[in-house]
Amino acid sequence: MKEKEPKRILATDCGSTTTKAILIEKRGDEYRLVVRGEAPTTVEAPFEDVTKGVLNAVREVEELSRVKLLDGENIIKEVKNGEGVDFYVSTSSAGGGLQMMVAGVVLTMTAESAARAALGAGAIVMDVIASNDGRLPHEKIERIRNLRPDMILLSGGIDGGTVSHVVELAELIKAADPKPRFGVGYKLPVIYAGNKDAREIILKTLKENTALVIVENIRPVLERENLNPARHKIHDQFMEHVMAHAPGYKKLMSMTDVPIMPTPGAVGLLVETVAKKEKISVIGVDIGGATTDVFSVFQEIFNRTVSANLGMSYSISNVLAETGLKNIVRWLPIEIDEKDLRNRIRNKMIRPTTIPHSLEDLKIEQAIAREALRLAFEQHKSMAVGLKGVQQERTISDAFSQTMTGESLIDLMSLNLIIGSGGILSHAPRRNQAALMLIDAFLPESITRIAVDSIFMMPHLGVLSTVHKRSATEVFNKDCLIPLGTCIAPVGEGKIGSDVLKLEIEYKDGRKEEKKVQYGDIMLISLGVDEEAKITIHPEKGFDIGNGRGKSLSTQVKGGIVGLIIDCRGRPFKLPEDDTRRRELLNKWFQAMNLYPK
Repeated sequence: MKEKEPKRILATDCGSTTTKAILIEKRGDEYRLVVRGEAPTTVEAPFEDVTKGVLNAVREVEELSRVKLLDGENIIKEVKNGEGVDFYVSTSSAGGGLQMMVAGVVLTMTAESAARAALGAGAIVMDVIASNDGRLPHEKIERIRNLRPDMILLSGGIDGGTVSHVVELAELIKAADPKPRFGVGYKLPVIYAGNKDAREIILKTLKENTALVIVENIRPVLERENLNPARHKIHDQFMEHVMAHAPGYKKLMSMTDVPIMPTPGAVGLLVETVAKKEKISVIGVDIGGATTDVFSVFQEIFNRTVSANLGMSYSISNVLAETGLKNIVRWLPIEIDEKDLRNRIRNKMIRPTTIPHSLEDLKIEQAIAREALRLAFEQHKSMAVGLKGVQQERTISDAFSQTMTGESLIDLMSLNLIIGSGGILSHAPRRNQAALMLIDAFLPESITRIAVDSIFMMPHLGVLSTVHKRSATEVFNKDCLIPLGTCIAPVGEGKIGSDVLKLEIEYKDGRKEEKKVQYGDIMLISLGVDEEAKITIHPEKGFDIGNGRGKSLSTQVKGGIVGLIIDCRGRPFKLPEDDTRRRELLNKWFQAMNLYPK
C-alpha cells in the first residue's frame, strides 16, 4: 500500500445473490462513505464471470458519485484530475463459499477443534469424520467421495501420542480419492494438522493423490488448542486452489490491491475489533442469500460459525426443511394457507433476487428470517464451547470413551451488544422490524444494546481494515453501525398480565418517569441516538435482571433509532399453542413496537 493517506477507496463484496460496491472518500480530515451501488452476482451461466457483476456495481457507483472510476473494464488506480481510486479491495462468498470436510480422531475432541479451525477460517463444514463416529470404513469412503469438498482438514492425536488412528483416516481419504468441486486438472488440497510424529507416514500416504500441506498440530496437548496456523493455511489454500478455479476469480484477483477475503472472515474481523476496543461481549450475525454467519466474543474468545444451509434466497427452502412449517407460521400474525406459504418460499428460491411486493410478503419473509437466525444461533452455541476433555482428571480410556461436552461460552446475561447485518436486516423498511427480528431470534437477557449495519457494508470494511484501519474504523463508526437502542429483558416466567417490573427513568434534562410492565407485554420508550438516561429497574421476586432474582439494578442506558425496548415476554420465551391467541399476541407486540404502521 502507498505511504500517503489514500483520498478515495473502492470496495466490493461479491455475495451469492448480489454484488455490492461502496466508495469511500477523505472529506476534510475524516473518511466517509460517499455512495453505494449493487448489481446481481454473475458466477452462473450465461455470464460465468464474477467480474461482470463487479463492473456493473462499480458503474452504478460511478453514475451516482459522478466520479469516473473505470477505463473500459479496468478500474483506474491512483486519483488524478478527480478520477480513479487509490486502491481497490474485495471480499467474496460467491460460488458457494469454501466447502470443507474435517477429519479427526475423537469426535468430541480433535475433530471438534478441527471444525472450529475450519469455521474460523471462513469455511462451511460439510461433514466431520472421526474414528469413533459410528460409521463403517466403506460408509466414510462413500461420504468423502460423494461430498466433493473444496478441501479436507485432517487432524488427530496430541504430539507424541498414538499415530495409528490418524493414519487410518489418511488411508480412508486416499481410498476415497475425492475429486474437487472446481477444476478437473488439479489435486484436492489436504491440510494435515495432527500429531507431528505421524507426519512422515501421512506424507507417504497422501502425497501422490492430493495437494498435501502440513502445519502445526491444532491440539498439541489435551489442554490447549492451537488453531491459527491451520486457519491461515486454509485461507491461503482456498485463495490458491479454490477461488482461482471459480469463474472470473483470476481476473478479479488481478484487479484488487490485496488478496480477496472470504466474506465471513471479513465480517468476523470487524466484530472482533469492536469487542476488543470496547472490552465487551458481542454477538454479530450476517444473514445472506445462501448462508448465515454468526460471530461471538465472550471472555475474550472469538468464535464464528457458518450455517451453510440457512439463507434468505438460495437456501430459503432449507430453512423451511430444517425448522418445519409450524415454526415459521408461529411468527405470522395472519392466517395463511400452508400450501400457499410453501409455494411462496419455493418461488423465492427459484427467483433469488426478488423482494417482497406486499405487506403480507414482508411479514412472511421476516418470519422466515427469525427462524434462519434462530437456527444459526443454535448451531453457533453448540460450537462456541470451552475445550472438551480437559475439565476433570481421568485415565486415557476415559478420555476415549467420554462424550462429555464443554460448557457453551455463550452467556446471554453478560452479552453487551448484538450487531445485525445482511439484506433482510440492513434493508428492512423500518429499523423497528430489524430490532424485533434480532430480539426474537437471539432472545437477549438482562440489558443488551442492539445495532444494525446501515446498508450492509461490514464485509467491505472488514477487508479494508487489514490495509487501512483508520478509514475502515471511521466509516464503521459514522456511516455503518446504526444504534437501534437497548433491550431490557428480565429472566423468569409468570402469568400473562401479572407484574414483572417497575422502571424509573431519569433523563439528561432532569425529567423523571415511572413505568410498570406486565408479563407478556413489550413496551417501547423513546430515547434517541446519542441520548443517555439513568434507569433503575425493580423486578418482582421471580425475575432476574442481572443482579439475582428480585434484586434491583441501576445503570446508564443508551438510546437509538428505535429507543428503549422493555421485553417482558419471559425467558425462556414461549408462544401460545392456540393459533387465535398466538396471533392476537403477535399483533399486540408488533403494534407496541410500531412494526407495520397502518
